[in-house]
Amino acid sequence: MSAVTRQQVEDFLFHEAALLDEWRLDEWYGLFEPGATYEVPTTDRPNERSDRAQFYVSDDYELLGARVKRLKSRHAHAENPHSRTRRLITNVRVGRSEGHDVRVDAAFLIYKIRDGNVDSFVGRYEHVLAANGDGIRFRRRRAVLELEVLRPGGRLSFIL
Repeated sequence: MSAVTRQQVEDFLFHEAALLDEWRLDEWYGLFEPGATYEVPTTDRPNERSDRAQFYVSDDYELLGARVKRLKSRHAHAENPHSRTRRLITNVRVGRSEGHDVRVDAAFLIYKIRDGNVDSFVGRYEHVLAANGDGIRFRRRRAVLELEVLRPGGRLSFIL
């Protein structure tokens, strides 16, 4: 499975969106290979690298596991009970492959419903996927917000 089709990538991303919307975080974490990263750059410097700028989220594989554990616990006050979300993934483009790595870009719109508010998060994904005999896994998951700023009181207490 060294080459993947757009359909396979879309199915993977749609499955991932469903896991997050259904708050099946352990299964979602299983979509990452050891050594993978999850990044969300700030809205004022969306194209920077995490070692050169402040990020909303810059997790390695172990930190991501700790994030999942915390979100599922009562200690995540901002997500207890957890927000309801609905994710729309579109404009999926499969880019160049290097070995087992596949570059994937996509657009997203996420509706977050909590405390009587509906917040919209618009952006793009810039992923690197590993495709091998074990299927498709995230090597890098990067969510870039297209918002100028987060709404006052808005928070990224959930996974984009």
